[in-house]
Order: sequence, then structure tokens, then C-alpha cells
Amino acid sequence: MKQKERIVRALEQFSTAMLAALGYLPAAGLVLAAGALLASAGLGSVAPVLRWEPLALAGSLAYDGMMAIIQNLSVVFCVGIAAFLARKEKQQAAIIALLSYLVFLTAGHTTLEQMGRLAAPDPALGMYGTGQAVVLGIQTVDMGVTGGILLGFLTGWVYNRTSGKTFRPAPLRIYGGVRWSFLCMAGLSAALGLAACFVWPPVQRAVDGLTGWIAAAGEMGLFLYGFLERVLIPTGLHHLIYIPFQFTSLGGTLTVGNQVYTGAYAVMMGEYSLGLPFSDGIRWMYIGFTKTFGYFGIVGAFIFCARPENRRRTAAMLTPLLLTASLASVTEPLDFLFCFLSPVLWLAHGVIAGAFMVLLDLCGVTAFTGGLVSSFAMNLSAGASSTHYPLLYLLAAAQIAVYFVVFTLLIRTFDLRTPGREQPAPAVPPAAPEDRFPFHALVAALGGRGNIARVDNCLTRLRVWVEDPGLLDRKALRELSPDGLTCQGREVQLVFGFDAEQLRRQLDAVLEKTALSPPV
Repeated sequence: MKQKERIVRALEQFSTAMLAALGYLPAAGLVLAAGALLASAGLGSVAPVLRWEPLALAGSLAYDGMMAIIQNLSVVFCVGIAAFLARKEKQQAAIIALLSYLVFLTAGHTTLEQMGRLAAPDPALGMYGTGQAVVLGIQTVDMGVTGGILLGFLTGWVYNRTSGKTFRPAPLRIYGGVRWSFLCMAGLSAALGLAACFVWPPVQRAVDGLTGWIAAAGEMGLFLYGFLERVLIPTGLHHLIYIPFQFTSLGGTLTVGNQVYTGAYAVMMGEYSLGLPFSDGIRWMYIGFTKTFGYFGIVGAFIFCARPENRRRTAAMLTPLLLTASLASVTEPLDFLFCFLSPVLWLAHGVIAGAFMVLLDLCGVTAFTGGLVSSFAMNLSAGASSTHYPLLYLLAAAQIAVYFVVFTLLIRTFDLRTPGREQPAPAVPPAAPEDRFPFHALVAALGGRGNIARVDNCLTRLRVWVEDPGLLDRKALRELSPDGLTCQGREVQLVFGFDAEQLRRQLDAVLEKTALSPPV
């Protein structure tokens, strides 16, 4: 039983740490969606006012600024997870995580450089398809967000075990505490960066080797193409799936006079500009279909499965991310809300995405699928006879319905912790000024100031670790948090809704002012 409790607690810590790192993405998604609308060429053709230079500049600033966050989510995960896991002086853990990440990137770059394996960027594609990426200006192995997540958890674990280290010899005292944590992490980060250069490339080559089979396997290959393009997103390996088809001869070629178009993307745009019928290579561009339409069903299921009192807040949080996916084809903010926390949903997501790519091909759809507004404008201009876009939108409605039904069934069957399925939040926000919320009564119910070892929070819960669970006044705690109380060993969780973070900050301030005395 204790082993099961430890596993459950570890999984809960993993999920809350991941969500903590993603806390800013709903706001970033709102700005990104607004920028995508203002900067949309397709929408500009419908609403000429959007071509006004100041508006276009504002849209580009908003879009590019938020994309800088999306493109560096690995850094965000590394710093955010480490800060969340730190038991004290979280800002120190965050700084150490950032420094460690720089060491990790540089170790990978130096190893590749010394081995003569640094890839040369393609003039058109940059580093896409090479298995390497430029992160914070440093070229290294492309691990997607996986490297940042691993390093974030490693930093948090090491920091909690080393930040209290002291050295007796006077000359060495300066290297104790958080400096010792940094020294430990510097060595581990360098080792991890070195190892990535040997461990990750074979994985990349295995994925890259699938592309030949995919191209020759007909509809089964197309299904696997769509499945892997979604499922591999957290690892960064999805680039190795779609890049060869969209930008090399594997995706087809088109020769018109002296002009040769190579790759599914170039062929599609060449056929569009010349008014030619679309060729079969357009099937490799179908990955935009799920990004544009499928996430409506996913978000709808999340909102529907949320607790009734949480649905409005869940919708407010997810709608900007949905707009970002549908308008700008940037799905990572939504993907990372459930890909790690609910693997069964993530696998279902890949299956549905792949299956509908096959359906589009079998139905003879040759329409633009990337971006809701831009694809609609291009489909209208190309005409229904060339694109069969009416059938595209019928299949889009079907995909939305399939996502909604499948995700709803899986969430409810397995009681998955998707957004909004936390314990009910109180009708009246409790995070009020100190003189209105009884913080001192809360401290007393927790056994007194001396019994409180650590205070933290997740999205909706205040989490407190106590020295002696026997000193807890559970009756008083239930009165202070009537919407949810959980006591597991030394950990106490009190449900306060989305105001949990604000309440935790105020409680920290109260604890700092309260004299530390032994528990009574």
C-alpha cells in the first residue's frame, strides 16, 4: 500500500510540476491568436483595414513575441519545473536550472563540433530535418522539450538534496549551499549534453528510416505519417517525419518548362499559382487538417468533462490556446496540457489524426488545410472543383465529433485529470486580504507555525507538509476549506480553486511574520 501511495504521489508531483511550468501559456496563447489574426494575409484580403501598416506591425510583434516562447518551451519547462520542485528559495533553483540548461546546450554543441557532426543549415529550411536545432543561439541535438523536462526534474531533485551543504574549511565555505548545488548540476548537465549526442541520433536515424517505408506503404503509410507527426511532438522527432515529404523529392516533383518544384509543399503552391489540378502529393500536407479542426473537439471534450462549476474558467483558459492552434497551426500549448499527463489521450489523438488523413485521401480531397482563415480563403480562390472543399468541411465536422466523443469517453472511463477536473472551487474566491481570510486560524489548525515544514500550491490546491500529522485539527481544516481536504502522511492538500497561488503567497507572508516556535 505504501508503494502504491508513493507511486501516486510521484505521478501527482509530476503532473502538477508540468502544469506549473505551463501556467503562462493561456495568456501567451491569447496574444498569439490576436497577433495571428492581425497578421493574417488571408484575413487581410477580406478585411483590408488589416493591411494598414501599424496594425500589421502590431500583429507581427504580438505573434513573433509569443512564438519566441513557444519555440523555447524546453527552457520554460526546465526553469519552471525546477522552481516548482524546490522546497525553499525557489528563485535560486530557477537560476541554477537556467545556468544548467546553458551548460547542457553547450556540452552538446561542443561534442558535435569536436566530432565534426555539426549540421549545416539548409538555405530554405534552416535546421529542420537535420536532427539538430538552434536553442538560445546554441546549435545542438534536437530533443524537443524532452531535454528541458529531464533537466528540470534533475535540477529540482539535486537542489533539494544539496542546497543545505556546508563546508567547514573557511576557504571552501563560499562553495556551500546553492553554489554547491550549481557545481553538482554543472557536472551533471555537461554529462547529459554529452550523452544526448550519442543516445539521441540513433533514435533519430530510426525515425528517419521510416520515411521510405511510409512513402511506399500506401494508405497504411499515410496513417503512420499522421500518427507519428502528432505523437512525436514532445521529442522533436516529428520534424524528421514530415520534412522529407514536404520539402524533398520524397513528396513529389513538378516540372513546368524550366521550373522544377520539389517537395509536397512546393508542388502544391506551384500548382495553386499556375491554376493546375492538384496532384496526389498534396496528401503529405494533410497534417494541417487536425491542427485546424480537430482541436475544437479536444477542447470541447475538456470543457464538457470539467466539473460544472469549473467549465467557465476552463473555457476561458483553453479558448485562446484553441484559437492559436486553429488560426496559426501552433498546437504545442494545448498538446503539453495532456500529452504527458494522459498518455491514453495522446495515443488516441495520434490514431484519430492519422485515420482522418487516410479518409481525406480516400475521399479525393485536395484542399488547403493549414490555418482556419488562410485555408478557407485559398480554397475559395482555388474553387470547389479543384479542391473539393465542401467535402473537406464535412470531414472536419466529423473529426470534431469523433474527437469529442472519444476523448469524453476516455476521460470519464479512466477518470483522467484533464483541465477543469480538479476538486470544486468555492463560489466565493477565498484569496482575500489577510484581515479577511483567517490565516492565523489556518496556521493553528495545521499544528502551529513550528509544525509547518513547507508550503506550496498547484493549480487549485494549497499543499502543506507538516512535521507531525498528529497535530492537525482536521475539523478546523475542513471548515476553512469546505470544498476539499486531503491528508496523506505529512502532506495536507486544501482545495481553494484558482486562487490557491494567491493564497499561498499571502500565507507565506504570514508565516514570515510569525515567530517560529516548537509545535504544541
